[in-house]
Amino acid sequence: MKVGIIGLGRMGMALVQNLLDHKYEVVAFNRSPEPRKEAEGYGAVAATSMNDFYSKLSKPKILWMMVTAGEATEAVFKQCVRVAKKGDIIIDGGNSFFKDTLKRGEICDKKGIYFFDAGTSGGIEGARNGGCFMIGGDKTIFKKHLDKIFKDIAVKDGYGYMGDVGSGHFVKMIHNGVEYGMLQSIGEGFEILEACQFDLDNREVTKVWANGSVVRGWLMDLMLRAFKKDPKLKKMSDIVGHSGEGKWSVQSALELNVPAFTMAEAMFVRFASNQKESFSGKVISALRNEFGGHIPPKEKK
Repeated sequence: MKVGIIGLGRMGMALVQNLLDHKYEVVAFNRSPEPRKEAEGYGAVAATSMNDFYSKLSKPKILWMMVTAGEATEAVFKQCVRVAKKGDIIIDGGNSFFKDTLKRGEICDKKGIYFFDAGTSGGIEGARNGGCFMIGGDKTIFKKHLDKIFKDIAVKDGYGYMGDVGSGHFVKMIHNGVEYGMLQSIGEGFEILEACQFDLDNREVTKVWANGSVVRGWLMDLMLRAFKKDPKLKKMSDIVGHSGEGKWSVQSALELNVPAFTMAEAMFVRFASNQKESFSGKVISALRNEFGGHIPPKEKK
């Protein structure tokens, strides 16, 4: 079975390799040629244009976008809709705002194209070795054409059909809002440890917390990895970036009249990180870099 991947950044390239590992034929397209050559080296079939990309796919034609949310996704989506025909499948695997996803779903529906939103988590390592996917779209088509693909490339029990178009991105958005709160709590904890009177070794603390404690988990494993590289995070900026999902989660909470104190506070702290120095900012930046390759900004505004 052939799967077409558009967008060969860190996540897209990892997904290409994951699919190839599971014996899928992959047609890969990227605007710049270097990533195309890299994907070709892994065994994918490289396409040089959107028309070339589409022509190399076989039915059911799956056009899977792995590009940055916002203008980039909108531009690529328009290209996909231009070439796609009735019965084709377009998947948005990026972190698009669910209301934009609903609009794209309506556009595709009018052309008889099946649109799916696949909220993707697990970072680059997950995309490469077993990701986590929250999927929205037509249930019948999902079961018929996509279920096996997601099962193959996801970690065990790490994928699920969420509901109609938009539900996948909505669930992923709230997931990232939860993530914001968790990262903030970890950052604050280590800032307290850093400020105390004891001469603590962050590596030793994190090693213990990562093994058997109530707060153990992947984030703590990543924190240990970051501290092993840089025990005091001297090379890490304390400016914490954000890609929109936390803000959208808070906005949705307001629209639904649901209190979301932790998410909102974590979002405001990220804004404040441009103005004041903090060790917690370094911790959060280090964690984001470990799981998503998010290189933090170097200077404050």
